[in-house]
Amino acid sequence: MTTEALGAAVEELLRPVIGAALSGGAGGAAALEPLVREVLAALAEGAVRRGGPVAAASPADLAGGVADTFGAARGTEALGRLTELLAHGSADPADPACAAHLHCPPLAVAVAADLAVSALNPSQDSWDQAPAATVLETLLLEEMAGLVGYDPAEAAGVLTSGGTESNLMGLMLARDRVLGAATGRQIELTGVPRAGAGVGLGSAAGARPRILASAAAHFSVQRAAALLGLGEDAVIPVAVDSQLRMKTGALTAALERCVERGQLPVAIVATAGTTDTGAIDPLRECAELAARYGAWLHVDAAYGGGALLSDRLAPLLDGIELADSVSLDWHKLGWQPAAAGIFLVRKSETYASLARRAVYLNPADDEEAGYPSLLGLSLRTTRRADAFKIAVTLRTLGREGLGRLVDACHELAVAGARAVAAHPRLELHGQAGAGEPVLTAFLFRYVPAASAGASADAEAVRADEVNAALRRRLLREGGAVVGRTELPGEGPGRVRLKLTLLNPHTTVVEVERLLAAVVAAGVAEESA
Repeated sequence: MTTEALGAAVEELLRPVIGAALSGGAGGAAALEPLVREVLAALAEGAVRRGGPVAAASPADLAGGVADTFGAARGTEALGRLTELLAHGSADPADPACAAHLHCPPLAVAVAADLAVSALNPSQDSWDQAPAATVLETLLLEEMAGLVGYDPAEAAGVLTSGGTESNLMGLMLARDRVLGAATGRQIELTGVPRAGAGVGLGSAAGARPRILASAAAHFSVQRAAALLGLGEDAVIPVAVDSQLRMKTGALTAALERCVERGQLPVAIVATAGTTDTGAIDPLRECAELAARYGAWLHVDAAYGGGALLSDRLAPLLDGIELADSVSLDWHKLGWQPAAAGIFLVRKSETYASLARRAVYLNPADDEEAGYPSLLGLSLRTTRRADAFKIAVTLRTLGREGLGRLVDACHELAVAGARAVAAHPRLELHGQAGAGEPVLTAFLFRYVPAASAGASADAEAVRADEVNAALRRRLLREGGAVVGRTELPGEGPGRVRLKLTLLNPHTTVVEVERLLAAVVAAGVAEESA
């Protein structure tokens, strides 16, 4: 077959394939334009149908509707129908009554930037797949290192899928550096040695590795310990105060017990912004203790890192610059579409155990010739250019503009917490400093009417049941998306509701309206 005939055969093969146009190349923009218009129209229609923060439906009813539409959507109508379905069946974080999680409404400029990345589809694992994006990520990370307080010339980092991946990376490097130094082994090659009967730090080669984190730390710390071969039991929970902030005295005592038992403190994980209350551990004190005991300090600032954008709130993270590694998530208090995680280390040489050479991606002679590679900075190979949307946002709004958004959400949370404290049927969980939230989240509960003759335990059980049920009622009716958690401890009476306010355009009146909806749902549950 001639070349011309082969080309004609390929063209004939593709002619009946609907939607086979590509988004890249000289004609990519033209192919995208009508499809983007269709998506925008479907998004608007789906939002109108939803009519609130979440569709009014039970999980079973919603699943049935999704299955029906998915089965029926075909050909040219699939994009519009399924996009409308997604919009109708999504929880909308831009709605003032959607305030359950660290699930931010993304900035329109960031979404538009993300569309460009999706259309061009660069992959960050080699320079020849992402020439400009490789440089942009490097420049962005230098800026982020400076924001944290690191020396950009000495720091290193990478874009991640979020805090879970970043925490895994921080603890992996901690394991390799600290346990490697104690055993004289290259842990990433030989694996975690079997714990022996060594006592004290002088016999650390046979010591069981330990990770110390607050009782309110993110569950990904335990998950990382399991993945790293240390075991979830290697994570020692450290007591927290009433604000869910790690107690320095309890951390000191836990470290002392490690030494007495012949265990090796590999890492301290300090949280800068717990998911429930935004509590920030004493970072400077944690750094001092880590240095004293030879442990790696990792700061999980996935949520609280956004405070670095605010002149008012940045001092809350005093000491973060002393951490060996830090995780940040700009898809939380940074208004980026997921994923927009960042992992940073203070000293680039501590990254050594992640370095990788793949001859088809980053051959040494290419790097020597000036073609840089980011492959050895990530746990992933194929990786989106997620730095681009953050870079566009920073250049559009600047730190000052983003800081104003952070301050607006903090002020909104303060007003919301005060409204809870003033309401006779709501009870605010204690917050630092005159009842004010640390960041943009706070815990509270609806207080059912007292039952005559009921014991304190029975009242606590009833309060837990009503608060859990009123949240489900709000979801079922499509009225609100409110968070639910439990305070540390044992026994009944620990269920709490949670508002996480990440929409800077929400008003105080709208937050008060949301709280009124919570009270109304609580009254309805009591009647039921």
